[in-house]
Amino acid sequence: MKKQRKRSQPKRHDVEAEQAAIAAREKADSRRRFLRLARNGAIALPFAAGIGFFGVQSTLASMCEGDLSQIGQGTPTIVQIHDPQCSLCRALQAQTRRALKEFDDDAFTYLVANIKTNEGRALAAEYRVPHVTLLLFDARGRMVEVVRGPTELDHLQSVFENHLGARS
Repeated sequence: MKKQRKRSQPKRHDVEAEQAAIAAREKADSRRRFLRLARNGAIALPFAAGIGFFGVQSTLASMCEGDLSQIGQGTPTIVQIHDPQCSLCRALQAQTRRALKEFDDDAFTYLVANIKTNEGRALAAEYRVPHVTLLLFDARGRMVEVVRGPTELDHLQSVFENHLGARS
């Protein structure tokens, strides 16, 4: 008679061991998740702080530039009639700011009359000008010149020099 092999008994699953292994994997995954989150937060924090700082600066600048009551307060004023959704207006604004960098900070007051606001629309209507326009006011608040459309940097600088020379 042939010798029969003994059949091995099916292994019993140790339920407690399996649960312990699952818990250990979950703990390791949780730790990895936490470390990944900490790393990403550490990377993102300087960028978020920088964006916040520049956002606040931009908001403060636009609040000051939008105060049209500064016209006629003793400084020659340049007011841009501006539509924030217009690419030509944004181009004119960039050119104007570049041209103004050549002058002292207190030589001119630069303001932006947003036509999306009641005050900006009223100013544009008062002087019968469309957006993409610069209005140059003397120190007393009298409008002395209108510059329409995007203009070359050299032309804007010469216009501003002439305006500064004609100071009242």
